[in-house]
Amino acid sequence: MEENGILDLYHLQYADLMALLSHQTPTSNDEIQRLDSISISIMQSLGRNGPGLLSITGVPAAQTSQTLLPLARKLALLSIDDRKRILKDHNLGSDVSLKNLNRTVSSFAMQMKYEDEFKFGFGDSAMDKEVESGEFKDLGFAFRGLGLCMMELGLSLARVCDKQIGGCELEQSLLQSGTAKGRLIHYHSVADNAAINEAENRKRRSRVDLGENRKSDYGDDGNSKLWQQWHYDYGIFTILTAPMFMSSNGSDEQECDSPSGHTHLQVFHPELNRVVMVKAPRGSFIVQVGESADVLSRGRLRATLHSVSRPPAEMEKLSRETFVMFLQPAWSKTFSLANYPDEQSRLGGQGLELCGEESCSARREASGLARKIEGIVPPLSSRLRDGMTFVEFAKETTKQYYGGKGLQANR
Repeated sequence: MEENGILDLYHLQYADLMALLSHQTPTSNDEIQRLDSISISIMQSLGRNGPGLLSITGVPAAQTSQTLLPLARKLALLSIDDRKRILKDHNLGSDVSLKNLNRTVSSFAMQMKYEDEFKFGFGDSAMDKEVESGEFKDLGFAFRGLGLCMMELGLSLARVCDKQIGGCELEQSLLQSGTAKGRLIHYHSVADNAAINEAENRKRRSRVDLGENRKSDYGDDGNSKLWQQWHYDYGIFTILTAPMFMSSNGSDEQECDSPSGHTHLQVFHPELNRVVMVKAPRGSFIVQVGESADVLSRGRLRATLHSVSRPPAEMEKLSRETFVMFLQPAWSKTFSLANYPDEQSRLGGQGLELCGEESCSARREASGLARKIEGIVPPLSSRLRDGMTFVEFAKETTKQYYGGKGLQANR
């Protein structure tokens, strides 16, 4: 449901997801019809004319996220040596430059295996165990437990989609991959960057012009309104926790509601033909379609074009925390474009035309955004060829986004 530019996602109950996968035959025609309706709603949300994402509510391990997410900011503000030691203790790394004092995102990553999920036991009491006191004592346990839970959600949803599409390619592609990548992410507030620079200033005993840092965060370069630039994920599914927002002043912090009432995740909705902000319930999990699922489903699922917006400049103390699992096919997976719709290879086939009902000023603004997105998001047709393996596709995608001559190389 979309209202005033905010999209309230379809909410899939975890119990219903499990019922769809149950081997037990429903006891009544009403239940059969109800489950069929849920399957249709899933495909409508993830499919060709939907937004390409939905939320899952009522997941047993959701409480773990409320304890894990605040650790993202604490890790981001640690000294380099302290953070390095803690990450090593919990088998975590990072895929962003944490030495960059003006970074807008800090990310802490771990590779996890599907075989560990089966050993760990989805829904096991250990997953529901509350993280004990002590800031980072159970960081690795919480990270792994929540990540494995989210991997199982992705597998379960892949089974449901496979059933609707025919075959079992999505599920098998995930299982053949064997691994998925988890990222605990802190989206910096302006105050966070000021604190990082002040700490480095004390360490180096040199002055840092924080005013210039603020200007770079909220300048007029066209990127100031985004924490994360427009892009597609190129895996099968991306599973995200609904974000937590923190209001902070130096080391003091407290959880707060989103001042805008949405997640700050924004997507281009192909059916509405416009950009909308995503709203999701607290404690829910958001499932987002990647380009590999789009191709493997022969266009039945729709990859989500998305970015993460920043709050207004006056909300300089607001940060955003989330945990993400990237589920992908095996690196050796070969893509076939034989039955893939030709129009899908052009910027997701979304067209980015403007709605006739919009005012002239709104149309001009939307037109400018459309041109900007087209200028920074390389079309699928330029990155994927028939017979290409997933590793080749991933390398070409990364190159065209972020390589030396990539469309977002200097953004």
